[in-house]
Amino acid sequence: MAKSLSKVWLRGFKRLLAIQTEHAKKTARRAQTRPVRAASSKPSSNVRPLKPSAALRAPAKREAPRESRVRPRAAAWASGSWTRSFHSAPAAPGRLVNHLQYGLYIPSGHTHESMPLVVMLHGCTQSIEEFAEGSRMNLLADRYGFAVVYPEQSKHAHSHRCWHWYDASDSAGGGEARAVVSLVDALAAQYGFDRERVYVAGISAGAGLTALLAVNYAGHFAAVALHSGPAFGEAHSGITAMDVMRRGTRGEPVELVDGMTDVARYPGMPALIIHGDADHVVAPVNADQLATQFLRLNRLVDAHGARQAGEVREDRKGGVVMRDYVRGGRRVVRWCRVQGLGHAWSGGDDALPFHSSKGPDASALIWEFFKHQRRPDAGRIVEGADMAASALDR
Repeated sequence: MAKSLSKVWLRGFKRLLAIQTEHAKKTARRAQTRPVRAASSKPSSNVRPLKPSAALRAPAKREAPRESRVRPRAAAWASGSWTRSFHSAPAAPGRLVNHLQYGLYIPSGHTHESMPLVVMLHGCTQSIEEFAEGSRMNLLADRYGFAVVYPEQSKHAHSHRCWHWYDASDSAGGGEARAVVSLVDALAAQYGFDRERVYVAGISAGAGLTALLAVNYAGHFAAVALHSGPAFGEAHSGITAMDVMRRGTRGEPVELVDGMTDVARYPGMPALIIHGDADHVVAPVNADQLATQFLRLNRLVDAHGARQAGEVREDRKGGVVMRDYVRGGRRVVRWCRVQGLGHAWSGGDDALPFHSSKGPDASALIWEFFKHQRRPDAGRIVEGADMAASALDR
């Protein structure tokens, strides 16, 4: 069994790296055969230029620039400030220091105080610059006035920059989740961001860490979004994580949730789940299981998975299926399946790995979902069932 699972794990990583290699080859061919079009406008001239090492910018001409088919590119068009820095998070076992690298984007023309904050967690092999450019979340930040922080996994922690979402121990995923929470708290204190409107979204392994944050640090976040992410609660090693990614959980999703937390005292967590039906890295069944798990966390289904509250609304259009689970007229869980989309950010800049122009703009869907959610008890201690009632009645 161990040898069999090892083969599954290795095949999964080979598939992941093959996708990125093939994408790079296609991008290089496009760069050789297609001219680069000039931008039609410029970032705001009153923004102070950033240092080259810190600024989000389009690739230099000498690097044979990639041609974006989903314009505008965030690197060239976002007009706010981009800061690359590190946060000294609580030390993990066996480490004297725990520096979490991150990039922070703050739009210009908005007051920092009471500004919402969106946390974006990248997937394996991605840099935060690639994730910011490909998802184009910073463009929405400019338009709607919220800040975006991109924590970055260290190559010292994982050679492929994967988050250890499957391992909740302090020396792995548990420590990474705690570091992200520590970073959010530090930024909120420094800039005065609205603690009631802090959200977290992730793709692939980043979605896995998002689920870990949702379960263990619910009081810090108003809502979550999981793109191409694995179901949680069953995997506890790299090998079993690959097994879940390949075929979903073998155990019942509801039972796995109940084994991780006391649902009766859990404060609830609105969730958006997006997945492509052509994803060969994280099987689409994971999205179905994630939806069931968040329905349980929000007490819309009972311990047997039977619906006990709310209503279901479904919409099908242009190869996209949207299913909303609504309570009191408000969306609590949204499940989105995109036809023909592989393991990539929907509606993103497909000149970058793990982003696709296919499907709706995932970043726009995420912010549309987030902006209606608020955590009224953030930043203060509320006991058990009182906290649950407070969150679920909002």
